[in-house]
Amino acid sequence: MTNEDETVSLIGSDKVQGSAVFDADGNKIGSIERLMIEKSSGRVSYAVVSFGGFLGIGDDHYPLPWPSLKYNVELGGYQTMVTIDQIKGAPKAASGEWNWADTTRTKGLDDYYGVPI
Repeated sequence: MTNEDETVSLIGSDKVQGSAVFDADGNKIGSIERLMIEKSSGRVSYAVVSFGGFLGIGDDHYPLPWPSLKYNVELGGYQTMVTIDQIKGAPKAASGEWNWADTTRTKGLDDYYGVPI
């Protein structure tokens, strides 16, 4: 019997959305709001992580480069070595306000994290 949305090495996008995100010390710092996937290559570029707020109200959303997140089986979520101070200094958006079509903002995000173009 196979699980349709998860295997040993693959996971469905619907299972990633809402997953907890932990810092280097294993403290929960947020959850994955959505994934940003390159249309032509199918590569996941960013995970938009929701931080703060209460019951989803007042959350800020920080796009983190997907390679900065690794699944931690023991924690049951994704862990990043990007420090909370680095994240708080990164480009962010209030709920639903990030404009991915604005190449200046996207380039600023890539520059901030040192993502090669």
